[in-house]
Amino acid sequence: MEQRASCWCVLLSCLLYTTSAHNDFFTSIGQMTDLLFTEKDLVISLKDYIRAEESKLERVKKWAERLDALTSTATQDPEGFLGHPVNAFKLMKRLNTEWGELENLVLTDMSDGFISNLTIQRQHFPNDDDQTGAAKALMRLQDTYKLDTHTISTGELPGTSPGVAFQSTMTVEDCYELGKIAYSDADYYHTELWMAQALSQLDQGEGSLIDAVTILDYLSYSIYQQGELERALEYTKRLLALDPAHQRANGNLKYFEYQLAKQRKAEEEEGGKKESKDQGKEKEADYLPERRKYEKLCRGEGITMTPRRQKRMFCRYFDNNRHPMYVIGPVKQEDEWDRPRIVRYHDIMSNEEIEKVKELAKPRLRRATISNPVTGVLETAHYRISKRRATVHDPQTGKLTTAHYRVSKSAWLASYEHTVVDKINQRIEDITGLDVKTAEELQVANYGVGGQYEPHFDFGRKDEPDAFKELGTGNRIATWLIYMSDVPSGGATVFTDVGAAVVPKKGTAVFWYNLFPSGEGDYSTRHAACPVLVGNKWVSNKWIHERGQEFRRRCSLDETD
Repeated sequence: MEQRASCWCVLLSCLLYTTSAHNDFFTSIGQMTDLLFTEKDLVISLKDYIRAEESKLERVKKWAERLDALTSTATQDPEGFLGHPVNAFKLMKRLNTEWGELENLVLTDMSDGFISNLTIQRQHFPNDDDQTGAAKALMRLQDTYKLDTHTISTGELPGTSPGVAFQSTMTVEDCYELGKIAYSDADYYHTELWMAQALSQLDQGEGSLIDAVTILDYLSYSIYQQGELERALEYTKRLLALDPAHQRANGNLKYFEYQLAKQRKAEEEEGGKKESKDQGKEKEADYLPERRKYEKLCRGEGITMTPRRQKRMFCRYFDNNRHPMYVIGPVKQEDEWDRPRIVRYHDIMSNEEIEKVKELAKPRLRRATISNPVTGVLETAHYRISKRRATVHDPQTGKLTTAHYRVSKSAWLASYEHTVVDKINQRIEDITGLDVKTAEELQVANYGVGGQYEPHFDFGRKDEPDAFKELGTGNRIATWLIYMSDVPSGGATVFTDVGAAVVPKKGTAVFWYNLFPSGEGDYSTRHAACPVLVGNKWVSNKWIHERGQEFRRRCSLDETD
């Protein structure tokens, strides 16, 4: 990195003038922002309702206090009180008219405005699936970045500063809810972690509507399901100490003791050999080797660039063979990786352009469709996605199923829709030298809480001859990816086959070829988008196709070109 920094200094001194242009739940930050303002509106409406109720009660209170004083005096000498004609008249008036008005006041429902507003807004609220999705996103982040439950519960995540205004902590109820969602998925590993965190916060004196008995019930059973009988028995005994009559715990106690005795007997018969049961310690049983590699790269581990190869990485001013647009003001080009060659271009989009693209995309953001990592089938119906969740073919059941391995929202922008899109497309063509007329529309994606895209290829493989048949423009020859936001923590683009990681930097773009000059697919370009841990990630990408590139990138049998 020092070499790259010094490189910029040398280049700056050599040039007199340069231009300086400038993750099914609510995964879109744009949509979640709308929800925040919806909630703020509801809070205002609720406070109006409270003020109306307080005003009503204040009027009733004053009425009661006035009549209390009056009746206390009057009942001491009823005849003398009523001997005054004005008192007699006012008594008739109060009982005939004023008490009726008071009755109407008490029966007036001041909540009508609030309830009406709430009913209207509820149609835009997240549903159970969205809440479950958000919980699973938290657990996905927990696994990917190896975070303990205490770190998440206190809100002190990597990329955040202690004491910041938006830092939030989790209550016992929050931890318990995460544990319950994991339990409903038979995910006993996360059930144990989050129920244990809920119990810990309860033990530390945090007030809660959830009692220790309920938490211990889930905790002991989830531990048992992971094969740890002794610990399960320990928690069951603790539960019974709090609630000796707990029917299920009493049954579990006898069963656990029976199973533990049976296990010990078997161990004695085998000469004291004890089988290792560590399935509850790490959630790796269902992870493929690539998954582990992907998560390591997301954490900044496992990057395979050696110091010797690093020395061959440079930064430079690039004019694409003296292209008229960049002779005077070339772009900053930085090598990110050598094989496959991945380059980053700096200051590709200005803040104004980024905001305009986001503004155009936000109303159209939909759940992204994707390629199935099991079957390898690429998406083909990209344009104007209407479904919130992607569906893929399940090779086991033969049925369509919801795809969870891409969690983002995306929209597609055509060049004719706004001049800023047309300018971006032209900029891509000028810098890459490739024809973008046959490229796909500019895709804008927003990765919110836990947003990710697991390992995949951008190009169609040999066993997918019809991957882009509908487009009629050949295979995807190259990918141009623009980062439209900085990400405080997480969100890197990682290349799992070669061990590369590219960190998002606002206004920059990364570019790589998916196909060799021979037309063969470059399998080393397999890549993924890491989950966003803190912040949100906006990107836009252009998939450039083969058609039209015949005289711009000539064919060659040399795959090292």
